[in-house]
Amino acid sequence: MSDALAKIRKKLEEEIRTIEQELNLELPKELMKARAHGDLSENAEYKYAKERQSFLSARLGQLKKRMGDVAMLNLDNLPADRAGYGSRVRLLDMQKSAEIEYRLVTPEEADAAQGMISTSSPIGKALLGRRVGDEITVQTPAGSKEFEVVRLRTIHDEA
Repeated sequence: MSDALAKIRKKLEEEIRTIEQELNLELPKELMKARAHGDLSENAEYKYAKERQSFLSARLGQLKKRMGDVAMLNLDNLPADRAGYGSRVRLLDMQKSAEIEYRLVTPEEADAAQGMISTSSPIGKALLGRRVGDEITVQTPAGSKEFEVVRLRTIHDEA
């Protein structure tokens, strides 16, 4: 599972590098070119470049915070008896009487079609810290759903 974290870090680092290059090399050139056109109050190119600069600066801050969060993630500190990052959780959908299995992952790894849901999604948040036998009610965009945890394999079980 630590290789998954390494992939996440690599992906974040690549996006950070791309944004920093645009912020530090490409946007300053665009801004200089737009300034050369004269009146900045009616200069769409200048306005776009400034908005893009603001957006990229905000995104860069988010990515650096996320990098810090990922770096702080210590897999040894995850609970061995409750759902957490990396856990496979089999749920009984109480309304449909059907079972579904999810793996709790980071937002960068999430792929609902593959059954990999983010720990920050509504269902992912509701599952954190749950044990077999726990019943949960989750507010999703599709409405309220009720589940029971019927099986749990934590990251420690798969090691």
